[in-house]
Amino acid sequence: MAASLRLGRQGILFGLRFSNLNKCLWATNPWQEHVRHFFPSPWFLGVSPLKVQMPALSPTMEEGNIVKWLKKEGEAVAAGDALCEIETDKAVVTMESNDDGVLAKILMEEGSRNVRLGTLIALMVEEDQDWKQVEIPPPDAPAPSAPAMQVATAPVVSPAASSPPPTIPATSGPLRLSPAARHILDTHGIDPKLATPTGPRGLITKEDALNLLKMSPAPKATPAVAAPSAPSPSPSLAATPPPPGSRPNIPPLSVPGKPGAPGTFTEIPATNVRRVIAQRLIQSKTTIPHAYASVDCDMAAVMQLRKHLAKEQIKVSVNDFIIKAAAVTLKEMPEVNVTWSGDGPRALDSIHISVAVATDKGLITPIIKDAANKGVQEISANAKALAQKARAGKLLPEEYQGGSFSISNLGMFGITGFSAVINPPQACILAIGTSRPELRLSEDNQTLRTQQLMTVTLSSDGRLVDDELASRFLDKFRANLEQPRRMILA
Repeated sequence: MAASLRLGRQGILFGLRFSNLNKCLWATNPWQEHVRHFFPSPWFLGVSPLKVQMPALSPTMEEGNIVKWLKKEGEAVAAGDALCEIETDKAVVTMESNDDGVLAKILMEEGSRNVRLGTLIALMVEEDQDWKQVEIPPPDAPAPSAPAMQVATAPVVSPAASSPPPTIPATSGPLRLSPAARHILDTHGIDPKLATPTGPRGLITKEDALNLLKMSPAPKATPAVAAPSAPSPSPSLAATPPPPGSRPNIPPLSVPGKPGAPGTFTEIPATNVRRVIAQRLIQSKTTIPHAYASVDCDMAAVMQLRKHLAKEQIKVSVNDFIIKAAAVTLKEMPEVNVTWSGDGPRALDSIHISVAVATDKGLITPIIKDAANKGVQEISANAKALAQKARAGKLLPEEYQGGSFSISNLGMFGITGFSAVINPPQACILAIGTSRPELRLSEDNQTLRTQQLMTVTLSSDGRLVDDELASRFLDKFRANLEQPRRMILA
């Protein structure tokens, strides 16, 4: 009996302790880990997962799109294996696994768009654990936005809209409006005859138009193709037809709607590449003082050399010579091969030429690395391979990051000349136009001869490359391009 009493007392104490422990564990946030310490079996709370989050695959990436999963649920994954393809703001990049294990659950399916950095996209478990018993963490609770949405969508009922507008005596005789009054009334679509003129000789002043506007009902947010309503005893000011000879009423607000209808538009979803291009263009034009300088280059020697190389089955483009000439000029003038950091100028040790390539998603600038130390034929092969990968969206991050000087060529589109926007944090970009034949006076024998001229415009960061330095750079660039054999000696 003493033994039973002792066991009963111990059972009561154990029950009290367990109840207190249970309250403590349920009150804390990560209670699963504490309970799992006492109950390690996976059937009770599931297997603790290894989280796979959306990574930053480029310096400017803020969100990405899941293009394709390369592993299926239940497949074994080793560190370094390709998990999925992610579309960044630059290209489609393969995401690799950092851990060994089994892919247990895919949380973001193929085609998921605008997935923010750090978002949970998949779950993995260790190799010796049951992947089917993986514990799926609860989603992050979104911020309460329902009241705000209700406030935003609730109709605003003003006293003027709830009661019929007061009757305003209409003016008789010819209308005389001041320019400001005419602009206000035409913009809001209000009949000028309803205004009470207070100016000299019956002139409707700006104050008269503003007073009439205050007495008018608030305009609706959507332009109206609405069902006809029952006629009201009091006429509406907005429904009054405009007087003959006045300007057409312009809807005060454009809204999404049927294409072609006045005052409507069609939403076009922006890709990640387009959003990043817009951000970088704004950053460039608002933070970099652009300076421009242009020069004409005679391309006769380059055209002749291309013909000789073509006879030997060596096919290179004019743009390949331009890349080589720019790289050699940067090697001769390292003070142009600089960038601006937060503290000031920073000289670059390598000459990597970024070449603008047009794709369906926007411009991207793959890099010809160490272009000054490569021949024209090698530059041509690299440029063709990078352009093909750029249009297919298969560029690796190291193939479009880290350039020191950019070249944008629109000559193939027949553009004579243009000014390009600097690609930050670079200091310069060279804009290339098409070559054209022109008659020029020869300085040697004072005779007219035809020259194949090409306009080149340098956009430079005024903080790093002033006008004098930009002029010397263009002069030396022209000399290298007009004498291609000189580039071999540089």
